[in-house]
Amino acid sequence: MQRLKERGDNSTLVVASAGNTARAFAQLASLTGQQLALFVPEKALHRMWITTDNSESSPVNLICVNGDYADSISIAEKVQLLPGFTPEGGARNIARRDGMGTVMLDAALATGRIPDHYFQAVGSGTGGISAWEASMRLIGDGRFGSMPPRLHLAQNIPNAPIYYAWTGKEPSPAMPEMFDDVLFNRRPPYAIPGGVKDALDATNGRVYGITDDEASKAKRLFEKSEGIDILNAPGVAVAALVKALQSGTIGHEEVILLNVTGGGISRLKEDFSLSVMKCDVSVSSAEEAVEFLEGR
Repeated sequence: MQRLKERGDNSTLVVASAGNTARAFAQLASLTGQQLALFVPEKALHRMWITTDNSESSPVNLICVNGDYADSISIAEKVQLLPGFTPEGGARNIARRDGMGTVMLDAALATGRIPDHYFQAVGSGTGGISAWEASMRLIGDGRFGSMPPRLHLAQNIPNAPIYYAWTGKEPSPAMPEMFDDVLFNRRPPYAIPGGVKDALDATNGRVYGITDDEASKAKRLFEKSEGIDILNAPGVAVAALVKALQSGTIGHEEVILLNVTGGGISRLKEDFSLSVMKCDVSVSSAEEAVEFLEGR
């Protein structure tokens, strides 16, 4: 958004999301006036709220896709080719990856070194790629160590394409419901150059398959220990950390970075009134989305 503003580009930014990223973009767009087209699966609508006024003059168009996250991406990719629209870019956007990588940079500044291990629950795996790239920059800096952290990525089985691809296990049939559906992307950037597989190979990484029950127990453990609520997705990451400790994969004295990718919503509701975003149009194809946006 900042780059578009600096360039004087008045185009509409196109974002596909399973809900959480869309909410962040909607929050900023409502504050800055940036025109935004959000493509979100219909079942993710419950995540679409912001803390600012959601009036009729909002610059945000919330387009509900009759499908999953991959369908939202597919439709958005066709819309963003139109004149007057700019793609956010997803995993291919270096700014997106640099933004996610600040978690690693902040941890290095706080501890004075690169962590030994990095844990995160992933859908597309972009967070893991970002952590790896950020650690390589820290190594290049020379003040924080010479070894990247070992990546420990977690997915919610059976909806876990990265887990099955990495472990070589036979995929189980996907389930319509899962502990957190933001962790399911049917087409993650796994085998592309610089993708998830390369990041795992470079760091001797691991991928964990976490059940709903394991994630639920880990989520309660974190909230009891730290005194703050977290979302379901980071509960999956906590469960992977528990598994790694129990199996002896990591030592109790090693430096571990656990990326809690969302939380504090119960706390937030005590301090802010949430404005629920309404779907502007429901679509099943790119043609329907184009027709709506061209008729705005």
